[in-house]
Parts: sequence; structure tokens; C-alpha cells
Amino acid sequence: MDKNTLIGFALILAILVGYSYFSRPSAEETARMQAYQDSVALDAARRQAVAEAELQMPESAAAADTVRPDLGAFTPALSGSTGTAVLENDEMELTFSAQGGSLVSARLKQFTTFDKQPLVLFDEADASINFTLVTSDNRIVSTRDLFFEPVQRNDSTLEMRIELGEGRRFAFVYQVHPASFMVDCTVECEGMGDVLSSRGYGLDAVWKQRIRQQERSNKFEGRYSGVYYKYTSDDVEHLKEDGSDSEKLSGRVTWIDFKDQFFSTALIAGQGKDLTNCEVKHENANRIGYLKDCEARFVLDFDPTQREAASFSYYLGPNKYKYLKSLDEGREGDERLTLDRIVPLGWTLFAWISRYFVIPVFNFLEKYISNYGIIILILTIIVKLVILPLTYKSYMSTAKMRVLRPQIDEINKRFPPEKAMERQQATMALYNKAGVNPMGGCLPMLLQMPVLMAMFFFLPTAFELRGQSFLWAPDLSSYDSIFSWDAQIPLISRFYGNHVSLFCLLMAVTNIVYTKLNMASQPSNDQMPGMKWMMYMMPVMFLFFFNEYASGLSYYYFISSLFTIVQTYIFRWCVDDEKLLARINSKAAKPRKKSSFMQRLEEAQRKQMAMQREAQKNARK
Repeated sequence: MDKNTLIGFALILAILVGYSYFSRPSAEETARMQAYQDSVALDAARRQAVAEAELQMPESAAAADTVRPDLGAFTPALSGSTGTAVLENDEMELTFSAQGGSLVSARLKQFTTFDKQPLVLFDEADASINFTLVTSDNRIVSTRDLFFEPVQRNDSTLEMRIELGEGRRFAFVYQVHPASFMVDCTVECEGMGDVLSSRGYGLDAVWKQRIRQQERSNKFEGRYSGVYYKYTSDDVEHLKEDGSDSEKLSGRVTWIDFKDQFFSTALIAGQGKDLTNCEVKHENANRIGYLKDCEARFVLDFDPTQREAASFSYYLGPNKYKYLKSLDEGREGDERLTLDRIVPLGWTLFAWISRYFVIPVFNFLEKYISNYGIIILILTIIVKLVILPLTYKSYMSTAKMRVLRPQIDEINKRFPPEKAMERQQATMALYNKAGVNPMGGCLPMLLQMPVLMAMFFFLPTAFELRGQSFLWAPDLSSYDSIFSWDAQIPLISRFYGNHVSLFCLLMAVTNIVYTKLNMASQPSNDQMPGMKWMMYMMPVMFLFFFNEYASGLSYYYFISSLFTIVQTYIFRWCVDDEKLLARINSKAAKPRKKSSFMQRLEEAQRKQMAMQREAQKNARK
């Protein structure tokens, strides 16, 4: 083996060692991987215990409707008195059932539905949660079949317990906090180490809930209803909100949320705990007054020896961004719930604008102003002032092209339509000489779009607008109907609806006026006369699209368009076309370096003309 071969093997070995060193997982990644492997192993043990229990069940259990099943130590809990217990604070009234020991009803005291009825998130007919226990002798016990005894420890704590004799106790302990929408639950065991199996730590849970309609438009509210969840070391995700969807979650989960447009029922793992082996799904509800049927299956960390207490919490409250954000105060890293991410603020850029500009300004204004219509008006003015430099730059670009219109018309006469390339070259030469960028009006408008889109996502989901009236609109979070009908009119009922929203109508009218005003200032283009009609079609499409949307959003777009029209007239009054043309001609007389954009554009035109000439030569041959 020669020297070069030895050096080659040494280099290969060094590369492999270096790659192994630099690509090794970090301590956090190793811990996360180990935790995942442990959860898989525990789940396998738990499933094996359940399978063994099912195989060893006596044949009489198959006839449970006639013969009382033998659940070992839990058999006495199969009978008991039915009833409910109530736990409440200033914000909510919660009802717990003796059968199952679970939360079966939640009413929020400070809120009502759109028709002024008590706001009940769910009751016993809408929701259920069942935990599966495996005994040490391989019996399967469902908590929904057991009867618990309610014991009121104090005004804020309720214990739902089962006494099994010989000092054995199994209980769910619920606790509420003052002025809070959180409910804590701890699973307590005493003397249950020899009763429950310790081979597979974990409680299998099946949680179901039918989401109620709380707002006027079930179609619009349904767009914001569904299942959200958060991976422990990742961001918040959700099932698609249109139609039905399901997902088997591959990882440890911090919480699962069944939410509608403005309210949530979220189940949150206990501090330092996770939900594992999660499966979630939802489908459209088939009953009037409901939006979606949701279901979640998961495993809750549980140790029957009580070396570590099993716990979880419910969040039963509004999807109010500011309040949800406050839940993370004092939490760091993976302990942060980030429940505020259930408020849909759009894509990353739009959400960033909402979180760091729109929402802070909105929250500041509501400290001093109680009328939310006025708040939206002031917010619109602020947004318009922020983007005013872009608006002015866009107008000036359009004004320059407008004053050059006679020269452009002359070019169009000099070059017939069949000489489109020569016409375009002459036009671009005129723009370059005059120092006009044809894209100068488009770019500022594009830069404004993220702000407009941020408002599009924020206003329909702003909890603060719910139930707030302004002028003729009784609720800024829903449509403002000034006229409605019950008859189903083909196409109209499907694409427009069965009502007329006045703010939406005003928004469409102002957009048509602005389009006409804007088109009048544009240089004529005989090549694409259909573009004018396309521009007018957009406001008409808005009329159909926004008729069902929140009136607060239509109101914002209406006054925003109105301000834009006023700004345009102010700009026209301040900008003298003759002086502008004289300034352009003065600049045109001076030598001017071409911009990189113009250079690239002219180069592309030259190449295109060369290709056309080559094609014509080949055609003549």
C-alpha cells in the first residue's frame, strides 16, 4: 500500500469522524428521542395489558345487559345514586355527573349567544370523556360505568370519589380559580397499587364533543370551528376547517382544543406532562344548532402508585387574544401553552403585523374608547397615515404616466399594433428618458397588501367586537342585515345569501367609485380594453364574498376606501400636472443613467426582437 493510498484512507476516516461528531444530536434532541421511545414502550405494555384483559374476561361479560360484570375491586361502584354536583366562580358554572365523575356541562356567566340565551359550551347531551383503567388481574374498567360520590372540599374544590374499602380510594379532584376560565383536575389514588396494573402507565381517554352554534351565521362561524392541537416542542397545528378531517398525531402533545369562532374547550396536559398516542378528528354536525362533531383519543400520563400525580386542566373560555397570551406569563420554553395561536391571524407575515402592530394599537385604543366602531375608524386613520408615503409614491407614479399620456398616444399612432415590440421599446425609452418607472405605482400598492390582509384576518376573529353594536349593525362580529328573505332563490341564495349587508354594499360602491377614479388617471391601453371591465368586476365580487362576513371588516374596508378616495382628491389638488410635466421634461433634458430594471427590460426586449427576426428569416427560407 503506497503513501497516497494511506493518505486517502486517513482523509476518509477523518471525514467520517468529523461528520459523526458534528452531526450528533444535541442533549435536548437525545432527551426528546428517549422520551418518545419510552412512551412507545409504555404504550406497547399498556396495549398488551388491555389485550390480555380482553382475552381473560369471563363469558358472562358479553351479556352485560343482563348479568352484572365482575370488575373485581371496582364492582361495588357499578351501582349508586345518579345526580350532579356544581362548581362555580365568577366566570363559569360547571356541572359534574356522579356517573363517570366527569364534567358534563359548562356555562359561561358573562356571555350570551347571539339571540341573548345563556352561553353553554356543552351539556351532557353534547360532550363526554371516558378513561379506561386496567386492573392488576387484567380487568378493563371504564370510568363512565362507575358511580362516584361528590364531596365538596371547599367553595373552589370538588372531589368525585369512589371508596373501595380497606383504605382504597380513586378520585377525580376538580378545582377552579377566582376570575379564571381554567379548571384543574388531579387523579388521586390511595391504596390502589395492588388493584390497578402498573405495567403500562397511562390512562386511555376518549373525549367527544359536539360544538354548538353560538353566533348568528353558522356558515361563517363554521369556518373558524374545528380541532387545534400543540406538539410539546413545536408550533400549533389544526385539522382543516372545511368538511371532515382526521389525524394521528406522531408525537407528544401539550393540549387539544375543540374551538368555534369565539370560544374554546381545551384539554391541557398537567404541568410537565404530555398527551401521547393522540388521534383527533372532526366532521360536520348533522343537527341544527351545531357546527362540528369532534373527537380525541389519547393517553394521559398516570402512575397508580402515585409516585407522580396524574393531572390535566380544562380551558373553558373565550378566544380572546390578550387573555390567552396572559396564560403564558411566568412560563418558559416548552412550558408555554401558546393558546393565543388558536386565534387565526393568517400567514406568518400577516400574523406578525397583527401581533406587533394591529393588536397593540387596538388594545391601546380600547382603554380610552368604549365604542368599537370609533376604534375601527381611528385604527383605519392610523393605518392610512402609516402607509401614506407608499400611497403618495404610488399616486405620483400614476400622475407621471398620466401627464405623459399625449406622448404615449403619439407613439401608439406611430407604431401600429402589429409592431408591438417597436411600440413597447419606444414607450420604455420615453419612460427612461422621463425618469418614470412603470412599476413605481404597483410596488407601493403591493407593500400595502400585507397590512390590508392582516386586517382581513384580525377583525373577523377579534373577540372584542362580539356583540358590539355600531350605527345599524347590532354585532360587528357578524353581518349587518338591513333586509332579508326566507325564500330560496336559485344561485342568489347559494352565492349571495338571504340578506343584504349594508356595510358590504357601501364597501362595494366605494370600491367602484375608486376604481373609476383610478382608471381615469391611467394612460389608455387600446390593446387590452377588457382589463377595464375586469377592474370593475372586483368590487362586484366583493359584494358576494363579504355579504356573510363580519360587518366590522366590511366597515373597515368601506371607510378605508373612502379615505383613499379623499386622499386621491387631495393629491390631485396638491399636484399640478403642468408643473409636473415641466419637471419631467427638465429632468429628461439631463443625461440620465438607466436603472438596472430598465437595463434588464431593454436587454430582454432586444433578445426577443432578435428571436423574432431569426424566426422570420427561417420562415422566408
